[in-house]
Amino acid sequence: MTAGTRPAAPASARLNPRPARRGSWQRRDSLLGYLFVAPSVLGALLLVIVPLGAVAWYSLHDWNALSGQFRFVGGENYAALAEDPTLRSSLLATVLFSVGIVVLNVALALLLAVLLNQKVRGSTFFRVLFFSPVVVSLVAWSIVWGFLLQNSGGINGLLSTVGIDGPNWLREGWSALLAVVVVQVFKNVGLNMVLFLAALQGVPEEMLEAARLDGAGAIRRFFSIALPLISPTLMLVSIITVVGSLETFALIDVLTAGGPGNSTNVLVYYFYQQAFRFNDFGYASAVAMLLFVIVLALTLLQWQTRRRWVHHER
Repeated sequence: MTAGTRPAAPASARLNPRPARRGSWQRRDSLLGYLFVAPSVLGALLLVIVPLGAVAWYSLHDWNALSGQFRFVGGENYAALAEDPTLRSSLLATVLFSVGIVVLNVALALLLAVLLNQKVRGSTFFRVLFFSPVVVSLVAWSIVWGFLLQNSGGINGLLSTVGIDGPNWLREGWSALLAVVVVQVFKNVGLNMVLFLAALQGVPEEMLEAARLDGAGAIRRFFSIALPLISPTLMLVSIITVVGSLETFALIDVLTAGGPGNSTNVLVYYFYQQAFRFNDFGYASAVAMLLFVIVLALTLLQWQTRRRWVHHER
């Protein structure tokens, strides 16, 4: 090789093409990632964040749509919440309604899932039977149950055949609350049942069989093996059921309209009354913000306590 002559490139460099610059690939991947998440982010921004901010802003105003009054009052609406006796009874009805919904729905859904997980003839039919109310229109479901729960309706007619004089279910405080809880549970229990059933079918049969050979009974196998393994699904179902119970409106509106008295006047229905019956949109927005805080607090509480009872989080 003479002086000033450039050395020849290695054979491997001549055979392999020049690799693309890493920076350009990273920028393209980042751009694709942003494009994929953009619809979700835009939807959350337009349908959640902006409306929530508007409700918070309206809650600081005295807004009457009929009179056209819209003036800034600061925290007066929130101060009125603390002194509103109707709000207290609405909160009590909300607590009783939500606790009843969550306890009955989760317990019944888990029981049905355990029963339908058995390999017996006819289980498919019952799965369809219990899930069918989920796809039925909520308003139609409520109207039918409204007829059945009347004083001379089908429920009392059935009770009279065994010598029981049933109450006027939707016109007495305790029975009205019980009736709407049961109707709501029957409407949505099929969805939770399907979720639990899918989780139970994912439990390894080898673990259950090993426990059976060790002498563990069916109840012990369920609580020691199956239930811990499906605890993530249990957490999901609990969060969905709690949030759904706090947002129940159509059922209350069709069956009881919040009555008798305020026995079924749950918080979301009280918000509707303030906004669309009394046209006090400012105070209604404050009630909506209170409901948002309650839902957020309960969801965060369930999420923060997951390490204590969710198997895969330990």
